[in-house]
Order: sequence, then C-alpha cells, then structure tokens
Amino acid sequence: MTAVDLGFPRVPGTRGPSRAPRPENPHLIDTFGRVATDLRVSLTDRCNLRCTYCMPAEGLDWMPGEQVLTDDELVRLMRIAVELLGVTDIRLTGGEPLLRPGLEDLVARVTALEPRPRLSMTTNGIGLAKRAAGLAEAGLARINVSLDSVDPETFLKITRRDRLSHVLAGMAAARDAGMSPVKVNAVLMRGVNETDAVSLLKFCLAEGYHLRFIEQMPLDAQHGWNRGEMITAAEILEMLSAEFSLTPFPVARGGAPAERWLVDGGPGDVGVIASVTRPFCSACERTRLTADGAVRSCLFSNDETDLRSLVRAGARDEEVADAWRATMWGKLAGHEINDAGFAQPIRPMSAIGG
Repeated sequence: MTAVDLGFPRVPGTRGPSRAPRPENPHLIDTFGRVATDLRVSLTDRCNLRCTYCMPAEGLDWMPGEQVLTDDELVRLMRIAVELLGVTDIRLTGGEPLLRPGLEDLVARVTALEPRPRLSMTTNGIGLAKRAAGLAEAGLARINVSLDSVDPETFLKITRRDRLSHVLAGMAAARDAGMSPVKVNAVLMRGVNETDAVSLLKFCLAEGYHLRFIEQMPLDAQHGWNRGEMITAAEILEMLSAEFSLTPFPVARGGAPAERWLVDGGPGDVGVIASVTRPFCSACERTRLTADGAVRSCLFSNDETDLRSLVRAGARDEEVADAWRATMWGKLAGHEINDAGFAQPIRPMSAIGG
C-alpha cells in the first residue's frame, strides 16, 4: 500500500474525513493518508448466473443501454486514471464482464495506455474457455474466477444454473493461456456449502489455482444479508486447520485484501478476505467506477460522483480528474459495517462491480 503523510492532526476514532482543504497533489489521496492506485471498473451490471447471495432468481432490472458507458468513454476515464491520477492497476468486473460486447478490443485499448496498467478481470468463467487465449493475447494478465463449490449439485443450488463444467473449463483455459495466477474467489454460506471449504482448497492446490475465501458481505440485491448466517474468517480457518497445516505467509500483506497462509509448508497458499470481521480499511487503495460512470470511494459507500454526465457534457480531462480527486478526498476512514448506524448500499454488488 502507498500512503502519504498529509500533516493533519487526527483524533483517534473519528469517522469522517478532515475538513481541511485538499493539498495540491495529482493522485487520489484522502485525508487519512491513503492513496488509491487500484481501479475497479464495472463493464456491465448484467450476469448470466443468479447466485442466491447476490440477486433473486428472476434477476434484476438491468441498466438501459444508453446509461452504460461506451467503449470510448470507458477508455477515456481509464486513461485519465492512469495518466493524471496515478492508477497503476485496473481490474475489469461486472456483473459479468464477459457479457460486454467487444471485450477483447477493449482490453487491447486499455493495455495500450501509457504507462501501461496491470490489467486483470473478475469473472464467473462462463464462456471463458473459448476466449481466454484471445483475452491473453490482447493483454489481460490475470484472472479471478468466482467458484463457491466443485460439487455439481451444490453449484446448481447456489447459482441456479447447471454450468459448473463450463466454469472449470474456463479456468483451465485461462491457466493454459498463461494468465498467472488464476485466482478463485469463494463465498461460504451456513447450511449451504461450508462443508466444501476443504474440497475447494484441495482442488485448487491440485490444479495450481490460488484460493481466496471471502466473507459474505451485505451487498445482495434482496438486502437479506444476515450476520448470523455468515461464515466468519475464524470459522474458515478452523475448518481448514482440521485438514491442513496453516502458517502465516512470509511476505507482507500491504494493501492486498486477503490475509494469506502457506498450506502444509507451501508452496501452495490460501487467503481469506475478512471484510466484516477483520476490516482492512486503513490499508485500502481502491477506487471504483460503475458501468454507468459513477465513481465510488468505497464498495459500501452510499455516495458517488457522476462522471458520465461530465464526459458527455464535454468536460476537459482535468475537470473530470478534479471531480474524481474530490470524491476520494472525502473517503471515510472505514466502511462502518460493524457500527450500529451502518446502512447497506442501495446498489447491489452486480451494479457496483467487485
């Protein structure tokens, strides 16, 4: 993580940002000394799965096409982020980014930016088998695949789609295309798939994938998240420790969201992203752009800034950059999930982007 000392006095435990004026700094700084260098870009809110912890079986009302950023608008905003704001890493997300038409061309345009950003993508893997080679050739370096079970019946129960074989084929194709590492994101739910923790890790170790368990977060469209049903990081580690020897990963975590452990001495490892029970907000270096052009300082924020209107009104690059800087300057100290006054974001995860 990159941090800067802004020289502002701070009272421990304060929630909001300082009212001090923003210093002349071109990067995406905030009043807590954090610098956002990692941009998450949602390409669409649409998805071809219906995961129970994300959306209802019938799906959602998708964004009208005219509200979604065009390729030119997306590339312009990513260019501004890279050239003017110091962004070094970009991850393409959704919804399901593979549903975005012309994705390979978009990837090629992003990787042609100077300085070239490190480009990755989070996907459910459906359709990836036929496109992995082309995406890698276009410049996509790394991929994260959402996979909550390798048991076909459990996969069907969670996603409401019988597509496990397609996901596994997509992961293998990404690995064969040279995307490294292929990471797997898994959410465990009580009474659904918590017994799959060990089998998921065994599968990933055997295939050379890097597994990351993610605590279920309050980002579902139904607003049905229940803390009592969430499998915590402590529970995940307890289940894994019954089968494997886990030792802390020897490299510092930095701004990475996952805490990592070597499995049976390595070289394989496993990570846990404990956004709820072990928040890592103080090291956050992420900024987010939704498919309809809103920039968000936090995944759980209920405030956002409309950059699409600026772009479509003919704003200059520096005007857009200044609006982005102002949004990040107002970033709170943390997501406040564990505070009594926490309010779940109005937008679900599929509309925000992971």
